[in-house]
Amino acid sequence: MMNKRLSILIILYEENFEVIKKCLSNINEYKIIIIDNANDQSLKDKIIKNFKIYKYFLNKKNIGFSKAANQGISECDTEYLLILGADCLITYSDIEQLMLAKEKYKDCFLTSPTFYDSNGNFDYNGGPLYEDGPKNEPLKNSGDVCVNAVLTTAVLFKIKDIKNLGLFDEEFFLYFLDDDLCKRIKSKNKSIVQVYKAR
Repeated sequence: MMNKRLSILIILYEENFEVIKKCLSNINEYKIIIIDNANDQSLKDKIIKNFKIYKYFLNKKNIGFSKAANQGISECDTEYLLILGADCLITYSDIEQLMLAKEKYKDCFLTSPTFYDSNGNFDYNGGPLYEDGPKNEPLKNSGDVCVNAVLTTAVLFKIKDIKNLGLFDEEFFLYFLDDDLCKRIKSKNKSIVQVYKAR
């Protein structure tokens, strides 16, 4: 079963419980790993009271996204990991589409969904690298598309692949870590796929 092969990592920093609650309500059949860079014990208490969380870490200081991502990767014991923003809404079937695409496309390293805003309009996710053009125009795609970069707001990959790549570069605290990761993926002649049916 898919939920036995995949864990979901959520990295927090001062998020609202109601926002997190909406996210977790859709994905509660997976192993959830939460890393809180704001060390919020009261938030943890609320979350674990309402949801089954596989592993939950409170970091005493904000170590940044890259270090927290690597921390989560080291704690993952499934084949796949989906890093998911706490404000993202995704369903079981959307995650299934991400995994199917990862296994379908030869040399695919990473898959990411097509983003929509709260009004149902295309939102920005995949596109060029920072140095190659503006990163604000949503792709109005009608099928899966290879892109040079995606946001790490929602990305699915195999644990062994990210470890072989060298994990996230911890010199990047928050900004530009997406582009750095994607550039290294492309340098290995691997593809990054934005999946149309995963919303």
